[in-house]
Amino acid sequence: MDLARPAIRMFHVVIVLGAIIATAMVRLSWAAPAPSLVEQVSARIQARIVAQNRLTGFTCRGEPICGIQLLPPFYAARAYRPVWLDAAGLRPTAMALIRSICGVGEDGLSPQDYHLSTIKRLKEEVDADLILGSDSKAIHWADLDLLLTDAFLLLGSHLSAGRVNPETLHTDWLLSDQTVDMMAILDQAVTEAQLDQAIDRLRPAQPAYTRMRTALVTLGALALRGGWPQVPLSDTLRPGHRHARVLALRHRLQISGDLPAATTSESPDHLDADLTRAVKRFQIRHGLTPDGLVGRRTLAALNVPIEARIRQIELNLERLRWLPTALGARHIAVNTADFSLTAVENHQAVLRMRVVVGRPARRTPVFSAPMTYLVLNPYWTIPHTIVIEDVLPKAVADPDYFEQRSIKVYHGWDETSDPIDPGSVNWRDYGENNMPFRFVQAPGPTNPLGRIKFMFPNKFSVYLHDTPGRHQFNRTRRYISSGCIRVEKAAALAHFLLKGNGHWDRRRIQAAIQTGERQLIHIPRQVLVHLFYITAWVDEMGVLQFRNDIYDRDVALDRALRTRDRTTLLSPKASIR
Repeated sequence: MDLARPAIRMFHVVIVLGAIIATAMVRLSWAAPAPSLVEQVSARIQARIVAQNRLTGFTCRGEPICGIQLLPPFYAARAYRPVWLDAAGLRPTAMALIRSICGVGEDGLSPQDYHLSTIKRLKEEVDADLILGSDSKAIHWADLDLLLTDAFLLLGSHLSAGRVNPETLHTDWLLSDQTVDMMAILDQAVTEAQLDQAIDRLRPAQPAYTRMRTALVTLGALALRGGWPQVPLSDTLRPGHRHARVLALRHRLQISGDLPAATTSESPDHLDADLTRAVKRFQIRHGLTPDGLVGRRTLAALNVPIEARIRQIELNLERLRWLPTALGARHIAVNTADFSLTAVENHQAVLRMRVVVGRPARRTPVFSAPMTYLVLNPYWTIPHTIVIEDVLPKAVADPDYFEQRSIKVYHGWDETSDPIDPGSVNWRDYGENNMPFRFVQAPGPTNPLGRIKFMFPNKFSVYLHDTPGRHQFNRTRRYISSGCIRVEKAAALAHFLLKGNGHWDRRRIQAAIQTGERQLIHIPRQVLVHLFYITAWVDEMGVLQFRNDIYDRDVALDRALRTRDRTTLLSPKASIR
């Protein structure tokens, strides 16, 4: 027997097994490791973005992706890495964003506009580990990441610039031209884990916006408790009256805070001194004549439902989001809905006055522009519309109309032409389409521009000016002009504008006016003029104010916000650099 053969065979087995094991080890050492969940999600995000069609729209889980122009370059710049997911799962910034979305009702916005239901559902499925298979999980996470990113983009855009572009809603409303780099803000917020702070920075910085958010929350809570009662209609209630309706009036004013809750009366049906003061407080903050009488207009304001007032606050929060980021440390603000002007120096109001604004047919526009100069003792070149609608009928009725008002008539617009005799013209022969004449009124007591006009050149040809009609400022509803703004305290406004110019103090301004000679004065320091339209606000004393919608702009904005297609909600101010 050959005893060496089993040993040889055993040797061969060992060699073969060793070769097999070595081969397996080599294969294992060269095989790529399984991709991590983050890497799988990145691949799925990239696939989603590459597959989207900009012509037919970009949807995710049935939700329209509104940032279709901004998401692709943003994700490409970060190699399609997820924004809201890391190796440990959903990042804390994602939870902060979801909390912010849930709270946007305080800004007058709807959480459902920001994919909230779908985001919550996807998150709940992830939390419950209901998604089987690594590929399905990656798709799930990728969709959640895209929706969260789009939600931030959309919410940030709305907070910083509004849901509606006012230029598409009103032809006489101009946006400011600043842009907001939403993607840079998002990248910084995620990198520094400061999502809450980023959302706060996107809101308007004006204190007025913060005060309005607080008012919205307060009225919302009051509405949940039942709101305020209606005051029955009847004849005017006067101070001293006793009537069963006074009980409802007293209750109504206590609920709204105009009558302190601790106020008591031995006769609750008596319109006593305390209740009369409460009526006047209510009238003042609703832009009514504070006479203490509960007449037709006061009763109408009392009986506006709390839901309508809440909506009015929401509409004006939207308007505040349209404003320029910075109004300027020194500026002039005119609220046409309130018929008021405020001059601001170092962010503090230093001058307030009543103004007269355009009637509904010739409404005062909304825009911002720098005040560049003012004119003492101005001439008035009468606008074409006023010539046709106002001047021409009066000239036909009264041959002496032009002479009585120091109006000169010129043929054509050549500044060197001589005036003609208005008595030589048959004014019945002229109208809208064949008016070759130019009409210029000289400075004087009947000149509608008064003694000073304030110029901030703009495409609407609107300016501020003095007026000889001082009685107009005693009216509660002062929307009777042709679009320009008549100011109550023209000399004080001129002094504000010329402050810092040692050549023009109050005395010299008055002396120059007294000469009757036209004089143009350039303003030494630029002052921005902001023409607003705000029908609800909280003033510096914390008092909630409401005004009538004299131009029906609340109605138009409400309709636009309710019918707006969510896929077009991204503000034109949002950008990526």
